[in-house]
Amino acid sequence: MGKVIAVSNQKGGVGKSTTVCNLAAVFGNRGSKVLIVDFDPQGNTTTSYGIMKKSIRNTIYDVILDDCSLFEAVVATAFKGVSVVPTTQDLAGASVELMNVKDRAKQLRNKLAEARNFYDYIFIDCPPTLDMLTINALVAADTVLIPLQCEFLSLEGLVELHNTISRVKSTWNDKLEIEGILFTMCVERYKITGQIINEVKRHFPKEIFKTTIPRNVALSEAPSFGQPAIYYDKKAKGSKAYEELAKEMIKREKKRSAEN
Repeated sequence: MGKVIAVSNQKGGVGKSTTVCNLAAVFGNRGSKVLIVDFDPQGNTTTSYGIMKKSIRNTIYDVILDDCSLFEAVVATAFKGVSVVPTTQDLAGASVELMNVKDRAKQLRNKLAEARNFYDYIFIDCPPTLDMLTINALVAADTVLIPLQCEFLSLEGLVELHNTISRVKSTWNDKLEIEGILFTMCVERYKITGQIINEVKRHFPKEIFKTTIPRNVALSEAPSFGQPAIYYDKKAKGSKAYEELAKEMIKREKKRSAEN
């Protein structure tokens, strides 16, 4: 059965969509079947995979509101092993519309149930908010991957998200775990980078990934060409970092399986 990973942080601009796009591409390139669910109304992941929003027939918005099945919204990409359920700005209204739906927090989980049998990994790109969309993503997920930019204000957001994860776990999804905390946009020569990493390690020593993602030109440029960074520039530091992150995640998963 496929693993569902929500990539979430209510603070915007932390590399959330970049992480989804590139991790999915790495796993797909390694032979896994991967589905990306673009659950952020901004649609950055949709655009980053070269999907033209004007040409989309069905989106995750249509899926959530029962206008089509999940598989009717899946778009194949030009990149090995990766498909996308795209989004548009229409999704922004779903939080309000879901308020009148029975089991509103479980809508996405129900829609992904069948897809788990087809895909090895399902990545959910969450919105930078703590609304009903994010709740749906966390309820649907097995684990949460938290991208964290190396700056002071990120720490406040991390505590709030951690509290939200605890509430979701106690109310709707008792199996939800933290996949890991990923430091993004790191510049090693900046003093603040080391300070933030040490502070987070002090509070969440077991959750932190050893791999960090550097601030990198290729990671910034690739979306404008509709490509993941490993296809845009495989030798770039950012591309190599996401390759290492995938390896670390696989290693962690094997360790969890052995312990259980």
